[in-house]
Amino acid sequence: MAVLKGIATEQKRLPRKFGVLDLALLGMATHKLRPIVAKDRITGILRAPFVSYIRSAGAGEVEEEPRGRGIQRGIGHLVSCPYCMAPWCAAALGLGFLLAPRVTRVFAEILVSVTASDFLHRAYTTMKQE
Repeated sequence: MAVLKGIATEQKRLPRKFGVLDLALLGMATHKLRPIVAKDRITGILRAPFVSYIRSAGAGEVEEEPRGRGIQRGIGHLVSCPYCMAPWCAAALGLGFLLAPRVTRVFAEILVSVTASDFLHRAYTTMKQE
């Protein structure tokens, strides 16, 4: 991260300030991206070298466990844990804000839109049950 920050500073891509709205966008996008990377069925192919499939966890998610030994197992723990993936997802999005801000902002806005949709769906389902 320090090297990447150095490159961004050298190329004068480091913003003078990071606004509250940027922070909120990054936080909500990270919140949605982390389970997509760590638990989503469709991204299982990326985790497959490091984890073993256990069962479906519902809602398009899977339950997996790390496999192998040493570095393979360590990576398996990392890529199958949404909480462990959060800092890496935030770092990737933050780096994207520095190197390709327009593209990253659109990607982050899509993730935030999906997060809002999920929230509204859960609220609607809860209201229907009452």
